Amino acid sequence: MSATWDRAAFSAYRTELANYATLSPEAERELALRWRAGDRDAGRRLIEACLPFVMTIALEYRRWGLPMEDIVQEGNIGLLKAAERFDPDRGCRLATYAAYWIRAEIREHVARGYRIVRLGSSKSERRALRIYRKTHEKDPAVLAELSGLSEERAAELLPLLMARDVSLERSPTEDGIAPVERLASSAHTPEDEACDADERAQLSRALLQVVNELSPRERSIMNQRWLTDSPVTLEQLGADFGVSKERVRQIEERAKKRMRARIEEITREPMAKSA
Repeated sequence: MSATWDRAAFSAYRTELANYATLSPEAERELALRWRAGDRDAGRRLIEACLPFVMTIALEYRRWGLPMEDIVQEGNIGLLKAAERFDPDRGCRLATYAAYWIRAEIREHVARGYRIVRLGSSKSERRALRIYRKTHEKDPAVLAELSGLSEERAAELLPLLMARDVSLERSPTEDGIAPVERLASSAHTPEDEACDADERAQLSRALLQVVNELSPRERSIMNQRWLTDSPVTLEQLGADFGVSKERVRQIEERAKKRMRARIEEITREPMAKSA
């Protein structure tokens, strides 16, 4: 298959996407429920309606120098994974739910496209890559501290990182774009956004789990004092529970201490498993 044929096929695919109609929330819910019941055609229609959304996200990565058709394909894989987990009863549209999964698959593909990651695929190495591209830090000790790598591993990777800088000064390629112009800007990148979204989701799950572990009175105090847009006063809660304001404050501080300890414990678990 030639590169010219690839570009033509990809262009035809983008044109075809324009024919996919956006589903209404009601139609999307109906298709999702039918798919969960085993209707494969409903699943196909549900996924096809979101393919243009995958293209929109994929275009965010067009400056990374990788073939767009490959990036789109990885995004489609993320969409499939999200669709398999999608629950319409949660009140969320598939496109909104799938955004993280689409970006995560593309992010992994983009990371594998760099030579550094072919030596390993750890989060610390990908973090080192992003840090170097933004700061050009050449001190192994500093890069190790910022990325979480060992100083020895950072020293091994730095020559590869710096070698890429030399190649960036080449003349523009056939498409008229110099390699340096393909690098992401210093602004927040899609990869960073996906990582941040993952961390926020993990923290949100941990917070919900921890709150549910509190006693009914502690849970009520934390919900009314910290998990609301209109917190009530200690005096009001004391009156509701028939105790002093100081007693409410003590219960609140105890609950906060327990929550902090449990959140740290829960959020450490995934890192320990991946280590």
